[in-house]
Amino acid sequence: MRSITFLLFFISIAAFPQKAIKTSFVKTIEIKAEAIISVEKFNGSEVIKYVDNKTLFKKIKNSVFYNYSNVQLGEITSVDAFSPLKIKLFFKNFNTVIVLDNRLAETDKIDFNAIKPYKNVSHVSTGFGNKLWVFNQDLQQLELYNYKANKVSAKSLPIQSNIIDLKSSYNSCWLLTENYLYKYDTYGSLIYKIKNKNYTAIALDYNDNILLKSANRLFYLTDRDQNITSIEIPKLLIKQFLVTRGSLYIYDNEFLHEYQLIKD
Repeated sequence: MRSITFLLFFISIAAFPQKAIKTSFVKTIEIKAEAIISVEKFNGSEVIKYVDNKTLFKKIKNSVFYNYSNVQLGEITSVDAFSPLKIKLFFKNFNTVIVLDNRLAETDKIDFNAIKPYKNVSHVSTGFGNKLWVFNQDLQQLELYNYKANKVSAKSLPIQSNIIDLKSSYNSCWLLTENYLYKYDTYGSLIYKIKNKNYTAIALDYNDNILLKSANRLFYLTDRDQNITSIEIPKLLIKQFLVTRGSLYIYDNEFLHEYQLIKD
């Protein structure tokens, strides 16, 4: 009888799938950028960090207050602004990370070519304090690296799949590969892994929930139970997407569209 009850429970889940998360339009901002890095609220206005023409800009109230570029290192591969006081710029062609403060002034330079043992890095994301999550291509491992002490404090088992994206908070790290989405803790221990169903990018929400992109659709993954729910959005080109305190931002290469996520 108990087995019949469980069977009916799972049948009911299949028959009544989770409702999609709805969105409410807020506003649209015109902006030209190669990549939108972050959007924050400041006195009712947006503080937008974005990359264009090999330069990182910080725009406040429609005016560019700060910018940073490095002629020697050239193209910026990625920027992690999870910690606004320690912004990490990764220059993959030179295997180097630059750390900036909130005024985009350089505070640290990590040249992986010069440290011992040498690291051939493909992806970089922020960690707590002076730590970086880096993917070591030679070892095919995710490492939590303290760049002040030149010490690896945690590492994953080797990953047998191509890396697509890497995102992290202070306590957790998500690695998206062609085969799986992995979540790790600060000890390098695997918390969970989920089959990759054509996901190509990640964005972090609060409480370790994340957004996933597949084709031109977005999905919401709840950390507590790893449920994945679709997000209802208008038909837009999703060049980039990010979420900040319940606000979803979608960049279509000309406009930054803001929506409020409506969760039951």
